[in-house]
Amino acid sequence: MTLEHAPLGHDIPYPSQYDAGLLFPIDRATNRATIGVGTTLPFHGADVWNAYELSWLNPRGKPQIAIGRFTVPADTPRIIESKSFKLYLNSLNQTRMADPAAYAACVERDLSAAAGGPVRVELIPPAGFRDERLADLTGESLDDIDIDVGAYTPAPGLLRCATDADAVEETLTSDLLKSNCPVTGQPDWGSVQIRYRGPRLDRAALLAYIVSFREHAEFHEHCVERIYTDLMATCRPSSLLVYARYTRRGGLDINPWRATPDWPAPAVQARTARQ
Repeated sequence: MTLEHAPLGHDIPYPSQYDAGLLFPIDRATNRATIGVGTTLPFHGADVWNAYELSWLNPRGKPQIAIGRFTVPADTPRIIESKSFKLYLNSLNQTRMADPAAYAACVERDLSAAAGGPVRVELIPPAGFRDERLADLTGESLDDIDIDVGAYTPAPGLLRCATDADAVEETLTSDLLKSNCPVTGQPDWGSVQIRYRGPRLDRAALLAYIVSFREHAEFHEHCVERIYTDLMATCRPSSLLVYARYTRRGGLDINPWRATPDWPAPAVQARTARQ
């Protein structure tokens, strides 16, 4: 299926009955080919979705709610288009489930089938809402650096790094990431964390590069992979983590991360204030 057939950008009636067929998967390979990534991935990672508008019915018809967290591994062959994800979750609103575990099992089965690999589903019940905290991305912010900006589409040529210095390990962040939906043109606002070990990155150049995504049209997951591959190609760090947290739309936020195999998932995965 191509994006022309996706629900995104079209008026679609909200479903009144459960329908797993609403999920619209998109092959990762097409975009990865444009950045030189083939079947052997140069990274590991995941796309972590948070869903804040989950509901279903218990066996007696009483509404139940939860926050959902869905982890889609980066090595699955497909991503799930966000509007189709929202429509699918809404199709469960009037569905009776034996208990939360039954709901989670249903969603896990359907998402795994759509993504082409195992998707992990976690439900946070209302009693756990108080434990859901806000946190800034850890690291040193680049955003107070005074720079001239002239590029608003991805410009990896802006990136610069030291060639004669000892390797450093540091974590840098920015809240100025913006890209756009490739179908509707709607803005996608995000924060990005870059942790690396290798030649020191020029911070002003890195900030200008992040800002250069401002008029770029690409899905969240693809933007993170583009940043990762551009940094690897330019500065060749021995270790690298790129982690973005995008603001929510339609009750969903998407938080992709990609890292070299020697580094684990981000240690803190709390939502930011803008989410």
